[in-house]
Amino acid sequence: MAKPHAAAVLEDRWTSVKGAVLRRRGYSQRVVCFPGYGATAHVRVLARVVLAKKPARSGPGVHIPNTRALGGRRGWRSFFTTPAMNAVVTVTVGERTVTARTDRNGILDLVVADHHLPPGWHEAHLRLSNGVEAAAPVLVVSDDTTFGLVSDIDDTVIKTMLPRPLIAAWNTFVRHQGARSAVPGMATLYRDLLDAHPGAPVLYVSTGAWNTVPTLTEFLADKGYPRGPLLMTDWGPTNTGWFRSGQDHKRACLHRLARELPRISWVLVGDDGQHDPTIYSEFAEQRPEKVRAIAIRRLSATEQMLSHFTPLATDELGPRRRARAPVPVCRASDGWGLARLLHVALDGSPVPGDVVVEN
Repeated sequence: MAKPHAAAVLEDRWTSVKGAVLRRRGYSQRVVCFPGYGATAHVRVLARVVLAKKPARSGPGVHIPNTRALGGRRGWRSFFTTPAMNAVVTVTVGERTVTARTDRNGILDLVVADHHLPPGWHEAHLRLSNGVEAAAPVLVVSDDTTFGLVSDIDDTVIKTMLPRPLIAAWNTFVRHQGARSAVPGMATLYRDLLDAHPGAPVLYVSTGAWNTVPTLTEFLADKGYPRGPLLMTDWGPTNTGWFRSGQDHKRACLHRLARELPRISWVLVGDDGQHDPTIYSEFAEQRPEKVRAIAIRRLSATEQMLSHFTPLATDELGPRRRARAPVPVCRASDGWGLARLLHVALDGSPVPGDVVVEN
């Protein structure tokens, strides 16, 4: 293994110092469980172990240490948790029990095979070395399922204007989580797609931090979005540099889903305020059999300016050739418009792959 980057070494030392101080003050390991997913042969269990003062409270699908209600909780609180590095976690999924350790950010990302669970939502039982237990929800996708939905979060289902640093900081660290607004029509679009394809999985892929998963999960449920795993990343130093690449994270998630759920062909939903059009089109070029259609929420000129200081969409900037997906690409300003276009793109009507369906 290559030598860790200096920034990662410094962060790990600081985490160790904080952890020692908090343990002396009575803090202990607690589990924050994230929704996972998988197939009948294997499931991916996701959780984070942190140091907390009070036991985790139970909720539908999430276990959040020492939190308040959604409407009164400010985002900055979730970023002042201390991860439990290298914590030992015993995981039981169906008939299989395995032991693993968290990474340097306290994240448990574990694939458990031979669980013998039927399709549907189940619980993976987690137990820490100090006796604390928790249950992480996992979605087992049927081997017969061939349709799935992958969705971005920021500016696709939630209006956050994330790329602009000042707006992102305000939304993340200051503004009440309950004050965020949903993009009109997107929740209805997702529910209709899943109603037309029973048992299809929906996964939310974002460059946001794992710390925000509990409040995002509550937000999505409150706004009527279908339940599904959230695949996030972690901010801050990595083992190879000062910052991680959000684009690489999304690309890696898409290719991993293609490997883990090989029979599914996905509808990819994003927005044109970041790099979703390019990332999705590149993925469709590389794996055309894995993509049914691409749906892009078109930001207004004002939203584009707030996003990256120009009224143009990101895939229209610069001299680089726009990636052309070999599948239908639908563009509209909200979920209602995308629903009308996807109905045409998905019902079997002849729509050439190089034709962009606009609304």
